[in-house]
Amino acid sequence: MTDTIPPADAPERETPDVITGNHHHKYESGNPAIRYLTRRFLARLDGVFDQVMAETPRGRVLEVGCGEGMIAKRLLQRWANVTALDLPDASLRGWWREHPGPHYLHADASRLPFPDGFFDVVVAVEVMEHLTEPDRGLQEMARVSSGHLVLSVPREPIFRTANVLGGRHLHDWGNTPGHLNHWSTPSFVKFVSQAAGVRAVEKPLPWTIAWARRG
Repeated sequence: MTDTIPPADAPERETPDVITGNHHHKYESGNPAIRYLTRRFLARLDGVFDQVMAETPRGRVLEVGCGEGMIAKRLLQRWANVTALDLPDASLRGWWREHPGPHYLHADASRLPFPDGFFDVVVAVEVMEHLTEPDRGLQEMARVSSGHLVLSVPREPIFRTANVLGGRHLHDWGNTPGHLNHWSTPSFVKFVSQAAGVRAVEKPLPWTIAWARRG
């Protein structure tokens, strides 16, 4: 496990060929439509977090692929012990310094540096679509969880269609840079079910949120 927020004097591209953080800053977007959809998504995500907290009010929480730390802040409003990780990137460390509170560190989703069942809740928001080995990433997240998994991904083909209609990423048929995997809601539920029992599914356009429980 690496130290919390390593020095920021490393080169910007510490993880070559991988996009870290948000390609577009949707949480602070100036586009009214994106801002509206994102707020709806966050409201539904908060609702899932509240249900999880009702069952598990205390314990360790892990966010995998935390990006700039926006979701980690929301987790910290509910749980006191939050660990948030992402791949090495100097710019992310700058964001982490602006959002203190969680225990930030660098690690790979496919090789999580924690023992089995170490966390009570594991969260991955807009992460699975970026993984080169999504099955391995899912198994690792399930391995380190003793209870809950909360995972979200873009809902396809709606997400890519919305990009095309908005004139974004037309050269790649609406595929956002860095998105390697694509799931409809049913296919994502089936995917998550490999590792844990799916308790609830939320579908705020254009995303899918799955809440699953181990054991």
